[in-house]
Amino acid sequence: MTDRALLEAGTESPAFTLPDQDGRSRSLADYRGERVILFFYPEAMTPGCTTEACDFRDSTAPLEAAGYRVLGISRDAVEKLRRFADRDGLEYPLLSDPELSVHHAYGAYGEKNSYGRIIEGVIRSTFVIDAEGRVAHALYNVKATGHVARVRKLLGV
Repeated sequence: MTDRALLEAGTESPAFTLPDQDGRSRSLADYRGERVILFFYPEAMTPGCTTEACDFRDSTAPLEAAGYRVLGISRDAVEKLRRFADRDGLEYPLLSDPELSVHHAYGAYGEKNSYGRIIEGVIRSTFVIDAEGRVAHALYNVKATGHVARVRKLLGV
């Protein structure tokens, strides 16, 4: 098992460029000047991840009205992300990180407790990034259900 570095509020957000569900390259730098909600989820089309992704979908309009852009990241292939987006009407970018480089940079991959067993895997995490590219909030080990409501409350949206 590997140790992982955790990001804290005020630190520079690790830069990245990844393909989205349409194969289009998306970079964090593309969103400079905007606030971003970046959420890491374990696997597209699983029950918990679907709940979380759909909660973000249902909150996209108020979040965007408050000046936030939503981006999801998983290790899923672009083709699976396209199916996920089509199946559940997800219109925000879903980014593919199969090599887990961005997961590791954000501390969203490592040891976790899964039903009483310590395993290595994706750690459901959300980061709020300010317009200057700094971490405003780093939320690790979040639960899929109710998480988006918690984020909205934290941001006053």
